[in-house]
Order: sequence, then structure tokens, then C-alpha cells
Amino acid sequence: MAFELPDLPYAHDALAAKGMSAETMEYHHDIHHKAYVDNGNKLIAGTEWEGKTMEEIIVGTYDKSAVAQNGIFNNISQLWNHNQFWEMMGPDGNAMPTELEKALVESFGSVDEFKSQFSAAGAGQFGSGWAWLVKDTDGALKVTKTENGVNPLCFGQTALLGCDVWEHSYYIDFRNKRPAYLTNFLDNLVNWENVAGRM
Repeated sequence: MAFELPDLPYAHDALAAKGMSAETMEYHHDIHHKAYVDNGNKLIAGTEWEGKTMEEIIVGTYDKSAVAQNGIFNNISQLWNHNQFWEMMGPDGNAMPTELEKALVESFGSVDEFKSQFSAAGAGQFGSGWAWLVKDTDGALKVTKTENGVNPLCFGQTALLGCDVWEHSYYIDFRNKRPAYLTNFLDNLVNWENVAGRM
């Protein structure tokens, strides 16, 4: 069964007042995300990966020794990444649940320090990629960054929060100011209830 582009969990303009415009959402979701769906479906058709879950395909096609990943991995991983990304943001759920705040303080010393490390990871990712808050295999919360479409599934980690730092995710609204985009993401866009639910 082919993968489909999921609907956004909110209207295209639902985040506009918080710094992510309807125009960004139209380009990012309706064009970029859809391209990953369409290309991914074409690439897996007739292969051993057809009929597998996204997670199975990502783990099965990731090559830790490769400088560049293959087309199946790139498209299916980016499909998965974006499916998570839209759910990790929202017009509601912006108050941080107590259990998440406690976990961040225990892991990073303070919520502000977590935000600082997360922003630094995203700003410091050369070229395209993602910044992540993950639950590692030992249960610890960590901030990581990945290149291109690589995600925490590749390392056995649970993705709690991810921020897309490909230019298409912020250039309409923030031009070349990636750090400002990351600050706005953390302060205004994250659905912290969703993040807490992933723990």
C-alpha cells in the first residue's frame, strides 16, 4: 500500500501569528513534503521495501558507512521526519507540561539551557539537516543534530522533538536568519504536550 501525504493537523495559516506563514506551510507541506511521498512511493515500488512500514524502511536502508544515503532512505526518512514535524508544532499545547519541564531540568540543568543547546545544534548543522531532542537508548534525554534526512530511528533513539533546518523550512519567513527561526520555533511553535507524550 502506497504512502500518502497526511493532512496538516491544523490550517495552513494556524501558525502565522506565531511566525510560520501560510505561504511557508503551502510550500513546505504541499510541495516539499508531497515530493518525498511521491518519490518514495516510486522508488520502493517493486522492491523488497514495498509494503513495509516507514520505520522498517528507514532502519533497513540507512547505511552508517555511507557519505550519502540512497534515494529510498532519503525520501522515506524525510517523509517520516515531516510527519513528526507537523505534529510537534501547533497553535495549542504551547505550555510545557510539568513532567517534561522536570525531565529537561534534570537532563540539562534548566529549560533555558536545553533551548540553548537545541538552538546551537540547529544553527551549527552545516547545510541541510535537523536538530533533535531524543530519548537515547540508555533512557537519557540528549540534544543531537543530523545531516539531510537522517533521523533518530537510525541510532535506536526516540525522537521527542525535531526541527527542520533545511532552508525551505524558514527562508520565506526568516530569510537567512536560521538562529532566529530556531528561537521562534522553541518559544512559539512547539506543541510541548506532544513532546511530553512521546517520552
